[in-house]
Amino acid sequence: MAGLQRSRSASFSFVALQASTYLFSLLVVYMLVTGWSERGEYHLTPESGLGYALGIIGSVLMLLLMGYPLRKRVRFMRGWGALRNWFRIHMVLGVVGPVAILFHCNFNLGSINSNVALFSMLAVALSGLAGRYIYSQIHYGLYGNHIKLRELTRSLESSSSLLNRIIADFPRVRRYIDHAVDEIDTAVPSLAGAAFHVLKTAYKSRMAHLLSLHYLKREIARAGWSKPRKISYRKSARHRIRKYLKTCRMVAGLTFFERLFSMWHLLHLPLFIFLVITAIAHIVAVHMY
Repeated sequence: MAGLQRSRSASFSFVALQASTYLFSLLVVYMLVTGWSERGEYHLTPESGLGYALGIIGSVLMLLLMGYPLRKRVRFMRGWGALRNWFRIHMVLGVVGPVAILFHCNFNLGSINSNVALFSMLAVALSGLAGRYIYSQIHYGLYGNHIKLRELTRSLESSSSLLNRIIADFPRVRRYIDHAVDEIDTAVPSLAGAAFHVLKTAYKSRMAHLLSLHYLKREIARAGWSKPRKISYRKSARHRIRKYLKTCRMVAGLTFFERLFSMWHLLHLPLFIFLVITAIAHIVAVHMY
């Protein structure tokens, strides 16, 4: 009973987190669209009032982004709360900070130094979004543990075994699925080759998904089962096919995304340092000249 309650609590927490993420994303998109559409109304100015305050707020929020990498690397900070909470705050700040800066400049370009700072900030924000996507490909969700290839391979074998039990009576469906994943290779030498392999596996697996469901529907219709049994079987088979093919794509792409994440790290930090330098130069120039 206690285990069931923990499972339900974890499931509710996951759903709540997903819902809050979607709501936050919709709010950000709404604010950006509204700010862009009304940029010519001059409700805000960078030199005074709320526009000036938003510039200070955005700059401070962008500077606070350093909290997450410092929490990971500085020894005396390692006991300062769970790392996943720092990561969540890092991602929120990485969105709210640039939005505040965009409203500060009223979605318009200004002097050369302000434009350099603005585009540096946008580069860091876009780099952060790219890093978020890559991170999610090599972790169990945004806040989960790092995916291990050995564990993923075992999961693939287990998923394949369960799938075989469900569609044992329909070998044609299984052949379509096997054709999509018969060339999975986790040790493609070049990065470009690995990217092509990931794209090819994704395309073949999704085509196999569509074809297998199509032929599965036809085979079930010929089976002469009762309607409730057909509905139940189709739901179970679709779930297993989808899960198996998703695991196949993860196996094919894990090594590639790990290499890509390492390269992203080499790019993201220099971009952030350049942003700090340009932001300081902009602030000094604004207040001295």
